[in-house]
Amino acid sequence: MKKKYIVILIIVLLIVIAVAGYFIYKQMLLNGREYEVEKIDIESYEYFILRQEGKYGVINKTGDIVINPEYTNIVIPNPQKAIFVCYDENENTKILNQNQEQILTQYTNVEPIKLKNISSNIMYEKNILTYEQDEKIGLIDLEGKVLAKPIYETIEGLPYKEGELLVKIEGKYGVINNKGNYLVNPEYDQITVDNYTTEENGYKNAGYIVSNTTENGYRYGYINVKGNVILQPEYNEVSRIIDINDDNNIYLITAQNGQYGVFKNQEQIINNEYQSISYNSENNMLVLERTKKFGVATMEGKIIIPIEFTQIDSTGMYIYATDTEGNVKVYKEDGTPETQIDGNIYILETENENYKIKIDNSQGSVYSIIDKDGNQLTTSNYSYIEYLNNDYFIVSVAGGQLGVINIKEEPIIEIQYDSIEKIEGTKCLQTTLSANSTTQIYNEQLEKICEMTNAIIEVKDNYIKVYNNTETKYYDLDGNEKQNTEIFPDNKIYAKSQDGKWGFVDKNGNVVVDYIYDKTTDLNLYGYAGVKLGDKWGVVNSDGEVILEPTYTINTLVEPDFIKEYYKVTYGYGEFYYTK
Repeated sequence: MKKKYIVILIIVLLIVIAVAGYFIYKQMLLNGREYEVEKIDIESYEYFILRQEGKYGVINKTGDIVINPEYTNIVIPNPQKAIFVCYDENENTKILNQNQEQILTQYTNVEPIKLKNISSNIMYEKNILTYEQDEKIGLIDLEGKVLAKPIYETIEGLPYKEGELLVKIEGKYGVINNKGNYLVNPEYDQITVDNYTTEENGYKNAGYIVSNTTENGYRYGYINVKGNVILQPEYNEVSRIIDINDDNNIYLITAQNGQYGVFKNQEQIINNEYQSISYNSENNMLVLERTKKFGVATMEGKIIIPIEFTQIDSTGMYIYATDTEGNVKVYKEDGTPETQIDGNIYILETENENYKIKIDNSQGSVYSIIDKDGNQLTTSNYSYIEYLNNDYFIVSVAGGQLGVINIKEEPIIEIQYDSIEKIEGTKCLQTTLSANSTTQIYNEQLEKICEMTNAIIEVKDNYIKVYNNTETKYYDLDGNEKQNTEIFPDNKIYAKSQDGKWGFVDKNGNVVVDYIYDKTTDLNLYGYAGVKLGDKWGVVNSDGEVILEPTYTINTLVEPDFIKEYYKVTYGYGEFYYTK
């Protein structure tokens, strides 16, 4: 009998050890988190995809063939490194280097990881690859170092988040970074990104909406970008208010049994007792609905307008609440009644504290400009007004034409254009007149700096390029005109026109290539320029030597880009290859 108890005790101990070992193993996977994603910025390319007669190869930046075009597809995860994932007719892969030697042969089924929902010239993770062992998947870097052991059922790119990977283990999903460290534990049936983005950081600070399946369907929770659980997965719906640009605070609208509430981080600021909740970005407030009646709450959860109105509107400084009789009550942003404002009048603040825009809906949405004290500054009826800068405003009249006026209503840019828009990333303004396909560009002082028909505008890191089939001009981001010698100080030759023909000169203005072409481009980063005769393009190198006589008919609005005799073809989400 004693032996029997000893056997049972041993069995129990073995079970305990096994269970403990399992949890230790799981914990080892989850420990040592390093949340920072290694960001790989590609400033220049060493290698490019080559496409010839339906087959793919690789060229380098001087145009020499590195991999012969004999594969059904090739992926270059990082164009600065000589690692090429080559596919044959059966979709089998082999990894080649610049000498066409097979590398990473110690691994099976090595694959790149495609980015999801990201527009980029490089649609793959730039520093990692997956491999397979015993029907499980692991992660290696481009040198072959193991970053994550082959324990996963799947590894794929996480939508919107470069450098983060959705992994599946034992039927559950988690998120790891491109160093193999966990960001989200593998405990969920679904994981999606909350879509929070900023101009400065993109989706870097977006968190994760996670869910698990229950007997009553999916239940959702939320995990922040640092991997901290903000909400357990127990809600019917969870969504982040992504219009609030705040990396430190997360606002979540949740639904539970058909009732909506709001959390600020882990604190519930509005209970789940409303039929709907929506965020108004103009006044940074929440519109609450209960039994088809509406009210307003602050982002701290304080109700400032009672839930008794049939409609809530907000345009600019004031909130407009319509009662059951159709009467409109006007409130300030803090919920204080505003008795001096007509319910048909909307007031918009501008970036300039001295001016506001007034919209009179009693006259069919008539716009005007008032000062900070409410005094009328304009007398004409405009169908639209937008503050531009200084004392300038973009205006539109009844016919839809656009122009720019100053505060005295003097036309600075005549009200005759089909479109007026700021050129993103610059201090310049662009106008377009469709009747004659003319584009005009103005600087911040609204001085006209350029006028060109059929113009194409390209904004680079530190300059603006404006060109058409016959001319090219350069400007800095403030709108000051620059010569191509200033924009490309390291080039050996420069495109120049004379008497309607184009050629190339050196820095001192000496002619290197005679003025014989109908158009030329400046040298690109790799030392090649396009030359055009009629509708045919050719190529010269940095010494002005003809690499290819004008041969190609290239149907593209933008100027073609060349490496040696190959020209660039862009497709899809910005991906490209070279061909001839």
